[in-house]
Amino acid sequence: MNNEERKNHWENIYKTKGHQEVSWYQNVPSTSIEFFKEFAVPLDANIIDIGGGDSFLVDHLLEMGYEHVSVLDISEAAIEKAKLRLGERASLVNWIVADIANFQPSETYDFWHDRAAFHFLTNEDEINHYLTTAKGHIAKDGLFVLGTFSETGPIKCSGIEIKQYSKESMALKIGQYFNKIKCFAVDHLTPFNTIQNFVFCSFKNSI
Repeated sequence: MNNEERKNHWENIYKTKGHQEVSWYQNVPSTSIEFFKEFAVPLDANIIDIGGGDSFLVDHLLEMGYEHVSVLDISEAAIEKAKLRLGERASLVNWIVADIANFQPSETYDFWHDRAAFHFLTNEDEINHYLTTAKGHIAKDGLFVLGTFSETGPIKCSGIEIKQYSKESMALKIGQYFNKIKCFAVDHLTPFNTIQNFVFCSFKNSI
């Protein structure tokens, strides 16, 4: 799937499906929120949520008092839905419509968060571009958090093949660029009452 096909696919998904019709929906993204609490991320930290689109993480970050939050998604429709939901608070967020496979940031981030975008990159060139980009645009000692489908999780999402990771393979791949803090598995209950197993890993940009 090329970049244009990928964008068209996600635009269609977000234009035709509601929150309860997509497997990744979380009213409270508790695993992601816990990283912010555990690492005591300062409220003035520069944060980016990759593939955040219509995720509710941004709502919670604003409620927690975070002042510099960027949300990137390939789908303009997803971002427009999030803006509509947030109302006036949407102006507090930096919205970026871009494909992470070729994204070129214009700033440096203290906390780079990605739940379920990275695993859609199955081409090694795109994976390496992503990681090189993250490496070059996460601040010294900044945090990098990734959540992907595990080796016991789905092999596809929304009809698209994904790349599964174990705690070991994630640490090995990302460890070429960042220092691992920890990895763990967690189950996500979908709106369809099915379970998807994820691997979450946190890293520090201190290599």
